[in-house]
Amino acid sequence: MIRGMLWERDLHQRGSASSFLVTEDRVVVHERHSRLVCLDREGGSVLWDASIGTWPRDLVIANGRCLVLPQSPHQLSCLDLRTGAVLWHVELPRLSGHVVVSTDTVLVGGWRGYTPLAAFDLRDGRPLWRTPLPVHTALPASWGGGVLMGHGSQAWLIDPRDGSETARWQLPEPLADCELRPVFTAAGPDRCLARLGPRSLIRLQSSGAVDQLIRHDVDLAAEDAKFVGGVVWLRESRAGYLAADPDTGSTLWRVDVGQPLVSGVMRVDDGFVVAGEGALFRLRPDGQIMERSPHAQRISALRDLGAGETIVTTRGTLKALALASRKP
Repeated sequence: MIRGMLWERDLHQRGSASSFLVTEDRVVVHERHSRLVCLDREGGSVLWDASIGTWPRDLVIANGRCLVLPQSPHQLSCLDLRTGAVLWHVELPRLSGHVVVSTDTVLVGGWRGYTPLAAFDLRDGRPLWRTPLPVHTALPASWGGGVLMGHGSQAWLIDPRDGSETARWQLPEPLADCELRPVFTAAGPDRCLARLGPRSLIRLQSSGAVDQLIRHDVDLAAEDAKFVGGVVWLRESRAGYLAADPDTGSTLWRVDVGQPLVSGVMRVDDGFVVAGEGALFRLRPDGQIMERSPHAQRISALRDLGAGETIVTTRGTLKALALASRKP
């Protein structure tokens, strides 16, 4: 399945699903404790290297900007994605967490209920508004012309420019505790998927309806659902993936490779590719395993680079791999 390695980058630390982001022509990755490095997607060459503080809680790319929120110092920095130059930064309360961008607005705060929610203009960092008290929310998501937030058995949509609430949903059970990872998955302009509890997935509709989509029979990983190739993918905490119909929630197939699968699903040819800790697996369109490609290093995350190429993180590296097309 693996045609060859395109390039490799030593991270000097263990890679994870939250430590890197992929754009059309760039890969931005956190490495060496306090560095943010931008790589050319095709060749892996370094385009810029910036000091951003220690261990980012959030890393977001939007509209040619790269936003990074480190654990220390307590500030949000906005970098030019082309050059790595700092365009602006704002001081934040200690233990700030969660960053989301909606069009021209950046929202930050609300992690674990430690801090207020604050909004800044994406262009220049100008403060727009701040809640008077701390807000407790899961990682917000840009959806439906606003920003979707949630805590416990409530989800609500706000206008990012002024913070006003525009819609609210009562949930059948509390949202899953995904910490700094996403809990919401936009599945269209009028519907969004949300992980609840240890085993459930619901669908929020812009009309105000809440549909119970999936109630699984085993615990799911504490992360959002993936929506790839017209299929909803839910990673099980101790096994593989559950693939479901996005309209009915009915099970299409389950992928069990005899080892835990890592975060990430990519579409390749007319099938899919998933990764275990020690191998890549090519799946047929019906989810059946058709090929296994062992990998010498332990994989921790998988992402689609497009054009039949993938990027994986391992215990200490970031690797871009070319996948061979499936033979007819």
